[in-house]
Amino acid sequence: MYTLGINAVYHDSAAALVHDGVVIAAAEDERFTHVKHAKRPVPFSTWQLPFDAIDYCLKEAGIELADVDHIAYSYDPHLFSGMPKQAKATITLPFMPSEHVSSNPSESPWDPLFLSYIANARGQLIDGAPHHLKKRFVSGGRAPRFEWHNVDHHLSHEASAFLAAPYENTAVLTMDGRGEGVTTSLGQFVDGEYQRVKQVELPHSLGLLYEAVTDYLGFLHSSDEYKVMALASFGKPAYVDQFREIVKYRNDGSYTVDAPRLVERFGPRRERGGPLTQHHYDIAHSLQVVLEETALELARWLHERTGLKHLAMAGGVALNCVMNARLRDRGPFEDIWVQPAAGDAGTALGAALWTDYQQRVKEGDKSRRWHMNHAYLGPCYGEKDIEDFLKWSKTPYRRLNDIAAETADILASNRVIGWYQGRTEFGPRALGARSILASPIDPSMQARLNEIKDREDFRPVAPVVMEEHAADWFVDARVAPFMLFVFDVREDMKARIPAVTHIDGTARVQTVNRSQHPLYYDLLAAFKARTGVPVLVNTSFNTRGEPMVNSPRDAVESFWTSPLDALVIGPFLIEKPGGHA
Repeated sequence: MYTLGINAVYHDSAAALVHDGVVIAAAEDERFTHVKHAKRPVPFSTWQLPFDAIDYCLKEAGIELADVDHIAYSYDPHLFSGMPKQAKATITLPFMPSEHVSSNPSESPWDPLFLSYIANARGQLIDGAPHHLKKRFVSGGRAPRFEWHNVDHHLSHEASAFLAAPYENTAVLTMDGRGEGVTTSLGQFVDGEYQRVKQVELPHSLGLLYEAVTDYLGFLHSSDEYKVMALASFGKPAYVDQFREIVKYRNDGSYTVDAPRLVERFGPRRERGGPLTQHHYDIAHSLQVVLEETALELARWLHERTGLKHLAMAGGVALNCVMNARLRDRGPFEDIWVQPAAGDAGTALGAALWTDYQQRVKEGDKSRRWHMNHAYLGPCYGEKDIEDFLKWSKTPYRRLNDIAAETADILASNRVIGWYQGRTEFGPRALGARSILASPIDPSMQARLNEIKDREDFRPVAPVVMEEHAADWFVDARVAPFMLFVFDVREDMKARIPAVTHIDGTARVQTVNRSQHPLYYDLLAAFKARTGVPVLVNTSFNTRGEPMVNSPRDAVESFWTSPLDALVIGPFLIEKPGGHA
């Protein structure tokens, strides 16, 4: 049984393919289209399905659309009992609820054309596919036979957590901006059954509040929240009381969020690109504190309600690795697992996993046949594909005899490389497949990498460390393969890896073992042999405004249009003249 999951409603359009409980492939559409987050700025093009990601998933499995049994779309417009049948001529506000306010509480607050696109997505998949993909989607006269499922947005987030986590029984917490009408969901997955125990509905949303502050601070409100998280480390809790007036925990697993009125509370908004002041740092810090306090209260209530030892999390707010670390260190759960594609892209995976699971449950099979111990689910280009492109593009290269050893020599000489190996990561984090790597030993490396990627100066860069050495370098370090938790850098190690030590003494750590990515692990081991340091700087292989590279062409273009010193792509090395530091 093949089940295809699709996310296309807001941002981060993606597809995932599950075969009898096992994930075959998953990818964001941005990697193919080069449109960051797969959507232009609002209004989002909700009608546009992730055709290229779907095509990749089918190719990876060696099947066509006619072979797919179920398609799961991670949004359910039928949850709106008053969904209007007449569509407006244009989309007005598909990103947010319509300004139209009805006295009828059953009437949908969403723009009707936005909903109609979702309701008609099934037809769009076949009739609206780009011409170059139609032959693959429907060929040989075989008509698609799939059953269509609308899976509600938060259930898709929830399933992406509890059906992929390494626990048989787990509490579940999902938080994002908005779904059909829900912003936060708490539940439990026990003995193969999922039960929700509490939900928070619009307009009360921690995700939307964080977006509003992101916009107020002069960043893109639907994609730059991680910048505010980084900014918070430079601030003090000067405005915590003001944010506590906005967010109120209700002592029952829910909260309210009042209209923030940010200009009224904090003065004029920062213009995009304008100077950052201590005032801005303190706003970001105070917001972060109240987010963490509220999440901690939700976790405590959920733990008391369920009595479970483990917590699985998803939703865009779960990408806040500082909050995750506080839940880990001060929360009641023994262990926490966060879906690496916690944002909306992961709902494609969750919808597919849930629909597959439900079909198997009907036949008495409640088994979970897969859990997510790595995120390498995207496209892979073989050695021949890479070399053919290098020859075609007349790119000078040489083959490496020992990839790990020779690359470690380059890194130990303080050069910065693009690293392109194996299958692409699913989710927003570069995890050693499409990465920029560097030595963490030089204190100036963080600034140098931000210059290479044209990023803001305050942005930290993250370390990857050999799993067995993590606790030697980071306080109480645990297995963290998805770079979704921060750890304190050990005091005696800060001077040895200054490039990855943030201003607050923390680092957003990725651990790796050899079974997850053998070559990546071997590179760390080789670097350790040369320097005594089992740590590298790992940041995403892209430049400003671009998604992470996907194809060999993407990698070579990014290399030649940025100040990288070298590119290790498969077994091949490309170097720039005078590229030595």
